[in-house]
Amino acid sequence: MLRFILALLAAIRVFFRSSGDTALEVQALRQQVAVLKRRRPRPRLKWPDRFFWTSLRQIWPRRADVLVIVKAETVVGWHRAGFRLYWRWRSRPQGGRPKTTHEIRALIRRMAEENTGWGAPKIHGELLKLGWEVSERSVARYLRRIRRRGDGTTHRSA
Repeated sequence: MLRFILALLAAIRVFFRSSGDTALEVQALRQQVAVLKRRRPRPRLKWPDRFFWTSLRQIWPRRADVLVIVKAETVVGWHRAGFRLYWRWRSRPQGGRPKTTHEIRALIRRMAEENTGWGAPKIHGELLKLGWEVSERSVARYLRRIRRRGDGTTHRSA
């Protein structure tokens, strides 16, 4: 008898709510029924189900009233996991210019040691003649690193 009275009060309460709120509740209940109709002993929630509940969490504060198959804490956990996944995707390496290989760096060092008068433009030109794809700026940057170390073999003699 008590359940009947509570169900009757819940049905009457629907008439005093906004139509948008009622539509969201109907959509949430339909989604839960669709999950429960799946032919397993315990229904498995797939990613569209999780997406539905995390989206609903954002726009409808009363979602906890109609949640039957999942707890509100579970929905919050899914939302946080999606947030972490989004930011992991946003901060992934984007690629960019390929790294200068060890072989090219060794060749630049050897040319700089054997020809102390050569700068980046000359070494870059020689590397292009040998068939190596490297920019002049990369050669200049690497020459600066070599000369900054302080070994006297690459300094120009005056």
